Formats: sequence, C-alpha cells, structure tokens
Amino acid sequence: MSPLAAALGRVAAALDGARDPWWVIGSAAAWLHGAVTSVADVDVLLSAHDATAVLAAWRGAIVIGAPGERFRSSPFARLQGATLPIELMAGLEVHDERHWRAVRPVTRQALAGVYVPEREELAALFALFGRDKDLARADLLGASATRSGSV
Repeated sequence: MSPLAAALGRVAAALDGARDPWWVIGSAAAWLHGAVTSVADVDVLLSAHDATAVLAAWRGAIVIGAPGERFRSSPFARLQGATLPIELMAGLEVHDERHWRAVRPVTRQALAGVYVPEREELAALFALFGRDKDLARADLLGASATRSGSV
C-alpha cells in the first residue's frame, strides 16, 4: 500500500462517524482526480465539531498552527503518526485581494474511500488559493478558465 493510500485510510477511519460533510482537498484530492502532482500531506476540510472529535481520538502528535496572511482556520491542526501528515482545517478561509472568503465546497464525490470536491470545483479552489503550486494544479485539472470562479 502506498503512503498516500495508507494516509487516506487513516483519514477515512478518523472521520467514519463524522456528523458533518468533510472533504480531502489540496494535492491529495488533485491526485485522486488523476492529476500528476506531488503529495506531501493530506489536507482535510471539516467542521469544528468533527475536528474536535478527531483531535480527541488521535493517537499521535498534534501540532496546532497559527493563521497566516493568506489562509486561516480554527483549528488548523497537523496530525503526525500516519504515513503522511494529515492537516485538519475547520472553517477554512482564504484572503483574496480584498477580503476573507469562506471555503465551502458544494460538490462531494467519493474517491478511494474519502470525499473530495468534484474536479471542476477543486480546480476553482486551487485558482482561489492563488499560489503558484495551486495554479499549476488547477491547470493539471484542466480548468484554467475557472480562475475567476467562486468557490
């Protein structure tokens, strides 16, 4: 089993009893959609309630992060002890050129035992995030035309 597959299995197990919808986003979601990209960690967007439950049950080191200039969530937690680090983000917001925008996917597709936004919405998320690596992943997903779209 690959490190990514094992980490996704840990995510699925940790969120098996989740109360609210959750998504794997970021490079792992792009990879699951067939985009050839590197995956250094697994980003999970979830509710604060479910994040609290996962953190309470996690059997490994947890690092709580601070908000940045571009991204913030409450909490932002990096879970150690899986084959890849797992990053939990509840209430994720991204700062565009004018204001903070909530990141709330609308679509939800099951792939490899986890949930991800559908391909077009994931590409729009990457475009919103706006970093060079995100724009490259949006292009890999074939959605360069969605760069001004909303998420």
